[in-house]
Amino acid sequence: MHYLITGGTGLIGRAFIESLAESNSQITVLTRNKLNTKKILGNSINCIDDLEIDDIESSDIILNLAGEPIADKRWSDTQKDNICQSRWNITQHLVELISQAKNPPSVFISGSAIGIYGRQNKQPINESFEDFHHEFTHHVCSEWENIALSAATNKTRVAILRTGIVLAKKSGALGKMIPPFKLGLGGKIGDGEQMMSWIHLEDMVAAISHIEKNETLQGAINLTAPNPVNNYQFTHALASTLSRPCLLSTPPWLLKTLLGEMSDLLLFGQNVVPDKLTNSGFSFKYSKVEEALTNLIK
Repeated sequence: MHYLITGGTGLIGRAFIESLAESNSQITVLTRNKLNTKKILGNSINCIDDLEIDDIESSDIILNLAGEPIADKRWSDTQKDNICQSRWNITQHLVELISQAKNPPSVFISGSAIGIYGRQNKQPINESFEDFHHEFTHHVCSEWENIALSAATNKTRVAILRTGIVLAKKSGALGKMIPPFKLGLGGKIGDGEQMMSWIHLEDMVAAISHIEKNETLQGAINLTAPNPVNNYQFTHALASTLSRPCLLSTPPWLLKTLLGEMSDLLLFGQNVVPDKLTNSGFSFKYSKVEEALTNLIK
């Protein structure tokens, strides 16, 4: 099996590539820095810095995860444009090459996020939900998905990964939360009622593999654990796992002052459920947040 992967050095891409280590698969990673990517992923990975039609023709699976991190910098107009174009442009290029290929890949799996739903209340949201709240995250993901879905043909199945908050050791959202909690400075954000739809990195990788192999899975797919929690529940579970108190509360005005519009990622949420995955027979190893945190921290 030959995989062509964009975003291979990111949290999810790197973990997925590591999961293929014993599969004898051929892996090609599109990257801007081939030397650095080799250092991170190993010399067995084929690194390219440009896409040709031959790269598409020789690939069985394309996994498209490239994109400027959405929560690393304040959302200036320039940063917003970087977030959008870093996702849309590479996806458009892949779609154009797939359409030109005489022997296109059988599966095109492309990234997205539960941010497509925008801020929501507590009602469960499955893949059929269409009452989107139109804001920046919806704008980014909606266009990203539409571009990717245009690659679908009778030869190429397209699956969209509507990814939740990915929990991983020492990185991602959890990596940023642990230091203040270890110091006893953790607590809920605002009233703590905003929902957090999360997924353990190990389940994320397993779900991508499941989607790749299951021909019934196509279109938008929620990649979140089946038991979302609100921010109050999550922060108390994290504090308990670390054997620390959870007494403080971060006021919304402070986050808005520090982060600007990006604070919306922390102040609002969605109660997303993975109906397509569970209905297709996928089994989560970590379905409860306490189990996930215990595995990642202890």
